[in-house]
Order: sequence, then C-alpha cells, then structure tokens
Amino acid sequence: QVQLVESGGGLVQAGDSLRLSCAASARTFSNYVMGWFRQAPGKEREFVAAISRSASSTNYADSVKGRFTISRDNAKNTVYLQMNSLKPEDTAVYYCAAGGTITTIGRYGYDYWGQGTQVTVSS
Repeated sequence: QVQLVESGGGLVQAGDSLRLSCAASARTFSNYVMGWFRQAPGKEREFVAAISRSASSTNYADSVKGRFTISRDNAKNTVYLQMNSLKPEDTAVYYCAAGGTITTIGRYGYDYWGQGTQVTVSS
C-alpha cells in the first residue's frame, strides 16, 4: 500500500511558475514509476507526465512538453512537477499516482493515487 500526499498548488497568473510535490509513504518508493495527472471541471482525468524508477526516463503529454518538468528524489520519497509558463488551460486538480509504466498514459494503469491539489491559473 502506498499513500501519496500532494502539495504546492495555488492561484497564480498566466506566465507564472509553480512546483508541485508528492510525498509517498512507501519505503519501496523507488520501485514505482510515478506519474502526474490532472482533471479540469467537466473533463476526464488526463496524463501529464511520468518518471521511471531511477529517473532515467521521463514522458510528457504534448500539451506540457517544454514547460513542465517531472523529477524525483528517491531518498526523500518525493516526486515533483515543476510547472513553468503556466496557462489558464492548465487550471485543474493535479494528482500524483504510483504504479504503471513510463508509457502508461491511462489513469487505470496506475495503482495508487493522492487526493489532489488545485492549480488555478488566471489570465
């Protein structure tokens, strides 16, 4: 069982940056591929980014490529999402997830989920 707790969300203006963090409870954190998803009101939960167990590989949705960076610190059991050049369309609840593979973009491919953190980008 893995418990995930996201933090770092907030209200920012277009063009600003935010860094989300996700702390995991599992001592086997390094065994899991970690991902970030987001869900805007009235929309499906969509893939944002994923990072491999050793952080050697990453995968991004086209909509965030070049603006967002996923990273992890296995010593701290934490995964991060650095979000730069934020746009109003990035507004959503952002979820951290564990499990899956580096190429898994469907939500049902992940086993564990956090409660989410709200990111709101004003224009």
